[in-house]
Amino acid sequence: MKVDQATVRHIARLARIKVSNEEAKSLESELSNILQWVEQLNEVDTENIDARHRVIPMAMKKRTDTISDGGYPEDILKNAPERSDNFFVVPKVVE
Repeated sequence: MKVDQATVRHIARLARIKVSNEEAKSLESELSNILQWVEQLNEVDTENIDARHRVIPMAMKKRTDTISDGGYPEDILKNAPERSDNFFVVPKVVE
């Protein structure tokens, strides 16, 4: 895909980047080269390849899903402006 100066200026405007005329000319060829490289990737046959996020298979480390108060509610609530038992008290915002 060939990128022209109008496309370079459009991309620069979307990215909120100020581009001079000289920069636009160099970016035109750079962006065209990048897009040609991406088009080359489309030629690679990936039909029979599993989609993976890792090269080496690994099992996820799992922990039990237990609910706790953290073990130190007094430390957590000591700086609260207002509290009730082990809860923060906040002003009512919905009527």
